[in-house]
Amino acid sequence: METSNLSDAAGPSGGEPPSSARSARGRARPVTLRTVLAYQWSDQFSEWLIYFAVVFSPWAFGTPQFWSGFNTHQFWSTWVVNVTGYLLGLLLLFKLLVRWRRGHRPARWQMETDDRQPKAHSLAGGAACVLTVGLAVLTFAILAYCLISALNARAVYNPVSMEFVYQSHVVWLPHSYDCGRTLQGFANYLALACVFWATRDWLLGKTPEEARDGRAGSLVNGQGAPLPARLRRLLWVISINGALLAAEGICQRLSGSGKLLWLVEPRINRMAEAQFGPYAYRSNAAQFFNLVWPVTLGFWWTIRHRVRHRAHLLDPSLFRRAPVLLVCVLLMAVCPIISYSRGGALVAFGNLGIAAVLLLFGLRRRHPLVKFGMLLFLGTTLALGLSLSWDKLSERLGDIESGYLGRESINQTARKMAQDYPLFGTGPGTFEPVFQLYRESPIEYWPAQLHNDWLETLITFGWVGSALIALAFASALARWFFPGNPHGGWRLVSLVWVALAGCLLHARFDFPLQIYSILLLFLVLCAIVFSLSRHSD
Repeated sequence: METSNLSDAAGPSGGEPPSSARSARGRARPVTLRTVLAYQWSDQFSEWLIYFAVVFSPWAFGTPQFWSGFNTHQFWSTWVVNVTGYLLGLLLLFKLLVRWRRGHRPARWQMETDDRQPKAHSLAGGAACVLTVGLAVLTFAILAYCLISALNARAVYNPVSMEFVYQSHVVWLPHSYDCGRTLQGFANYLALACVFWATRDWLLGKTPEEARDGRAGSLVNGQGAPLPARLRRLLWVISINGALLAAEGICQRLSGSGKLLWLVEPRINRMAEAQFGPYAYRSNAAQFFNLVWPVTLGFWWTIRHRVRHRAHLLDPSLFRRAPVLLVCVLLMAVCPIISYSRGGALVAFGNLGIAAVLLLFGLRRRHPLVKFGMLLFLGTTLALGLSLSWDKLSERLGDIESGYLGRESINQTARKMAQDYPLFGTGPGTFEPVFQLYRESPIEYWPAQLHNDWLETLITFGWVGSALIALAFASALARWFFPGNPHGGWRLVSLVWVALAGCLLHARFDFPLQIYSILLLFLVLCAIVFSLSRHSD
């Protein structure tokens, strides 16, 4: 557990706080020892809750967001993660109140605003502040959009009679065609927003050791220094958890079991080949692993690079533990291939190719044997995955055109929905009940999810809600280009981008963002990028 003496509360430099902080302290109540200890406890509890959400959500059968298509007894897992998110939000609110109202100044990585900074640096910090405030406003706008849609519902859907009970609503405000599902969507997105902002706030806090090094003027997070300790711990949790999930999925596939985690038989996809690990749908499992292994590879590369350049300043255990990350990458990168998911395998192939290009570029000045070693590792990963799955995967890849045409016919029907509800959509979470109105016959396939998250988002959120989501995502990625946060080199960030881009490519042909565990991890990775900067202060 991180502990700190009261001198750490003075600020990251340990000196006199800036004039703005002194004036704020003059208006605020004095900071007491009890307040400082409560703040530290809240910060530590936030760390445990973040780890719990990241670890629990995939193991809880992927944590499906809605009832349809899954066993109803799995729905409890969604609320476990939601309550975790709400607790993180309350702890974040408490920490902000302590910092703003009590004037408590814990050691943090963020750039302080005072008159001693260069003008250019202050301007860049101002732009970063605009992005942060803008993303906060967009977060509030998206949540308000969902809540207004639910409260201003056009209808309530009865799943038993499969009928819509229409009611009066304000036409020029967002509205939903199923109040209950949109309220559930609002509850989910509120929890995810709390997880995002709580993770970002926690990552920007310094450990006591980092605070002491900062006061001493040591190199803590320059170009060759290690990643912040909190970020390293979070990446270790993500990587080890992903490797354990991969090992379980591989063993389950080799055993031929048709039960998820050898415990639960899903209501759909009862064939063992259609499942993988805790996921009832193999493509969702492939999407999860394609989201994790590039990040782990970037984490290993960053550690290896910084240990090489600042070996005398860093903990030698960083170098000794680094090979474990390569084992994690190997286990996770083969899973999308041996899951027999066509899209998962193709995205894995593409991510491996892009990772090879990035590694060769980053190692361009290194010895050819080093480059060959990295290419050999990636090639071995690809060969291992193909050797374990090629017979069945090749059959599915040969049938990829018919599968695409089948989904495209459903998309043609769904596009009519987008055309009929262009501005506000049908309401978050309402795709399934509204789709039945567009079927040409009762025997036509009625999907719970569209296998096209881009189009489903446009249908349910409309152009207004979709624009808010796109702007929020762009703001989260753009923050890295401005100073003020701890340095996060391009090696890690570029591979995080590869993981996010792969997930968005999956989303064009499947529904990864409808699965809570994948969406949560996606937002945690966005929070990581949002808490880093291209250049150090």
